[in-house]
Amino acid sequence: MRATIGRFAPSPTGPLHAGSLLAAVASYCEARAAGGQWLVRIEDLDPPREVPGASSLILHQLEAFGFEWDGEVRYQSRRHEAYEAALSALQKQGLLFWCRCSRTDLARLPSPAYPGTCREFTLPRPDAAIRLRVSDSIRCFTDALFGSQQESVRNTVGDFVLKRRDGLYAYQLAVVVDDADQGITQVVRGSDLLDNTARQIVLQQMLGVPTPDYMHLPLIVNTDGNKLSKQTFAKALPLTGCTTLLLQTLHHLRQKPPARLQAEQPSTVLAWAVANWQRHRIGTDPIPFSEGY
Repeated sequence: MRATIGRFAPSPTGPLHAGSLLAAVASYCEARAAGGQWLVRIEDLDPPREVPGASSLILHQLEAFGFEWDGEVRYQSRRHEAYEAALSALQKQGLLFWCRCSRTDLARLPSPAYPGTCREFTLPRPDAAIRLRVSDSIRCFTDALFGSQQESVRNTVGDFVLKRRDGLYAYQLAVVVDDADQGITQVVRGSDLLDNTARQIVLQQMLGVPTPDYMHLPLIVNTDGNKLSKQTFAKALPLTGCTTLLLQTLHHLRQKPPARLQAEQPSTVLAWAVANWQRHRIGTDPIPFSEGY
């Protein structure tokens, strides 16, 4: 039986918010309750979207809420050589091609799935994105909360981008390479990323690396019913008075923390959560949330 290694991997496009906290708590409890490690990875792959100082603030926020991670924090911005090595391995298998289709070109297509327009360009081309050549087979997996899933990536998204035409590495490539390198055995994240999973499994199989177990969490939504996110101006987590919000998060996860924990430090609350973690209690419906903190 493989040792459990979980991770929390935020992007520094802004500070953590209540939705981020839900993912952090659930991933932490899943890993720690199994006696495993919990890693933190900063997914800083998109400099134009990053907020100066956000990476440091995210770590301070995690510390304020009592989280303790194993080993050093990993930064994807320092991992370019590993991503290039993965691309080289895929190219040797004849699985890559170079695409110069513009966003305008793609927007005109009748289907969101890329139709393979540039598939014949198997040698590097200037000013081009690198796409993965995807077969039409079905990928199946079982999500811990959402159950059995299956998808034909060829029909839903088609040949997807691994490196953008501006030279930035795509999320799908980086997350698969780093999960494999760090030995991640379980991925706990928001259900807005559920439709990314089949693509990642495709890439894992092509690179010959293990597929982790997946658990996608219900989304926290604001009063308008929209996902709480940086794009919807979600309020940053505080650095003080964290216990109340941590307990609220556990209630959202249906973990039923006792009232006595209100007087405790965040680290004590997290220790209780790990010791009493019940994954089967978590639902799948969106969680309404009012940012009153």
